[in-house]
Amino acid sequence: MLSYITKRFFHFLIMVIIASSAGYLIASVALYPRGNYEAANPPIPKESIDAVLNRANVNNEVPFITRYVKWAGNVVQGDFGEDLEQNKVNEEFSRRVWVSLRLLLLGSILGATIGVIIGVTSAVRQYDLFDRGTSLFAYLILSTPVFLLAVLLKFAGIKFNDSIGTTFFFTQGEYTSGLEGSGWSHFADRLQHLILPTLSIALGSISFYSRYQRGTMLDVLGSDHLRTARAKGLTKRQALFRHGLRVAISPMATFFAYGFGLLIAGAAFTETIYGWYGMGQWFISSVGKNDINSVSAFVTFTAVLVLFSGFLADIILAILDPRVRSRA
Repeated sequence: MLSYITKRFFHFLIMVIIASSAGYLIASVALYPRGNYEAANPPIPKESIDAVLNRANVNNEVPFITRYVKWAGNVVQGDFGEDLEQNKVNEEFSRRVWVSLRLLLLGSILGATIGVIIGVTSAVRQYDLFDRGTSLFAYLILSTPVFLLAVLLKFAGIKFNDSIGTTFFFTQGEYTSGLEGSGWSHFADRLQHLILPTLSIALGSISFYSRYQRGTMLDVLGSDHLRTARAKGLTKRQALFRHGLRVAISPMATFFAYGFGLLIAGAAFTETIYGWYGMGQWFISSVGKNDINSVSAFVTFTAVLVLFSGFLADIILAILDPRVRSRA
């Protein structure tokens, strides 16, 4: 098992290096920070523009390999450089990363947990009212774009607040600025701000995982090993929980890991719509500013998050399925 974990961790490190380097390359080719200054009126001297770009290590007149080596050397030391306004990228990154992780972790955990439970229940109760109702709901959510779902939830929250005559669902920001009161008041305030953005992320995950889990569970219910367990005297419930559920859940580990990348994309829209200044919103604004270093920091963060989730999924899968360890 230890050799398997070591091998997978080595692959994780290699993939992070490749993904972050590719992100820096694409950002350097696609973005043109010099253009932020060339259209200024009155014109800015070229020497001044070069000085700003050189300070941020984004001067397109400097060979790419030279810029990349400097950028990579700084990243290895934990420094993502400066943006074009001479602000430390690390400071902005460290502030925004926890904003996004609150949404992503809570939304993904809720989505996966509830989705798996619904999927298993739907398979066991195939074609009854619960199964048909959850299937219709899942297909409806999956056919709705992420940004539209976030807008609809925001509109529903506003309507609900109007109907009860007070603000229960907050639709803008992470917390209420200037709020006074006890620690419980601040906790409740952040929770109320968190509900709608988390729902907009979790609903898509619930729908996706429930559909896939239903399919895998149906395959297991008709499998030979489950029939053998029943023939040995186990009840349907005992056979399901001792032998069927473990096999049916195993593939979900991989889907959960790489579905994380889709959540990051959806979080960019969600953060913008609800006024959460997280990594997704930062990425969108950085692209608009031609900020290569900030975009590269976001790509590196995404690569580490997705690939580390994949690494954990491999470990979980190895624990659940001994055949994975034997092939390692």
